[in-house]
Amino acid sequence: MAKPKVFVTRIIPDAGFDLVKAACEVDLWTDELPPPYEVLLERVRGVDGLLCLLTDRIDAQLMDTAGSQLKVISNHAVGFDNIDLPAATARSIPVGNTPGILTDATADFAFSLLVSAARRVVEGDRYVRAGQWKTWGPSILLGPDVTGATLGIIGYGRIGQALAKRASGFDMRILYYDPMVVDPAVPGTAVDLETLLRESDFVSLHTVLNEQTRHLINRDTLALMKPNAILVNTSRGPVVDGQALYEALQANKIFAAALDVTDPEPLPMDSPLLELDNLVIAPHIASASKPTRDKMSLMAAQNLLAGLDGKQLPNCVNPEIYSQPQ
Repeated sequence: MAKPKVFVTRIIPDAGFDLVKAACEVDLWTDELPPPYEVLLERVRGVDGLLCLLTDRIDAQLMDTAGSQLKVISNHAVGFDNIDLPAATARSIPVGNTPGILTDATADFAFSLLVSAARRVVEGDRYVRAGQWKTWGPSILLGPDVTGATLGIIGYGRIGQALAKRASGFDMRILYYDPMVVDPAVPGTAVDLETLLRESDFVSLHTVLNEQTRHLINRDTLALMKPNAILVNTSRGPVVDGQALYEALQANKIFAAALDVTDPEPLPMDSPLLELDNLVIAPHIASASKPTRDKMSLMAAQNLLAGLDGKQLPNCVNPEIYSQPQ
C-alpha cells in the first residue's frame, strides 16, 4: 500500500520527523528561510497532508491547489493565525496545533526578558564590550526593582498564568486583563485594560492575535503607561504598533521594552527600533528549549498522522468539522 504524501515546510526536530518519515512519503523544504508562497503552491499539489510553520501562509487558494485529497494541516506552533481556519473548516480539513507544551518555556523567557530589561543586562553587556567600563559607579545603568513591583498581564491563559506563578516568587502584585477568563487557576486581580496600563510597572503581553488585538498597544495605550514602565511581548508582533513603540521609547515615555516577536519578522536592519538602547529584541525564541521543541515536533507529527489515518487529531483547533455532515 502506497504511503501518504506529505509536504513538510521546514526541518523540524527528529523526535517528530522520524515518525513522519517512517509513515509517509515526505517532501521536505530544507532551506533555513521559509518557502515562498509560489513554492508552497507548487509543492502542495497532490499531497495528503501538510506540516507547516507559523511563517507559512496557508489560505484557501493553497488548500484548493493541494486538491480535494488533502486530509490534514498540522501547524508546528501553538498559534494558527497563519492559517485561514474558516477556509479549512469549510473544506472539512482538520487543523492541528501544539498547545500547552511550550507554556513553561515561554513563561520562563518572558520573565527573563522582564528582568533583563529592568536591570539593563543587554545594555551592560554592550557597555563592557565597547570598553566603557572604567570603574564601579553608583549611578551606572540604574533600573527599576522587580521585587514588589506591579505586573500587568494582558491575556491570562496558560502562559499568562504561568508567568504570574513566577512573578509571585518575587512578591509582585499581579493584575490581569482577559475578558475570556472568569476563574483563573492562578491568583491575580482582574481589571480593565486602562487600569492595568495605568497601575502596572511591567506589562506583559500573552494574548492571541486577531482583529481586536492587532495594535492593541498603540500611541493611546502607551500614553496610559507609567514613565518607568516596561513592556514585554512574547505573543505576536502585530499586537504592538512598532512605530508607536519607537516613539514612546525614543521620547522616554516608558522606560524600556523587551520583544521576542516583532512586525515584521525579522526586523529589517534599517528599522529605527534597532537604534534604541532601551529595547531588548530576541529572534522569536521564547519556546526554544530543546525539550520543548522536541515535544512540539512530536505533537505536530501525531496530529499529522492522525489526520492521514482518518482519526480525530489529538489537538485540533477546528473540532467542529467532526460533526459536519460528510
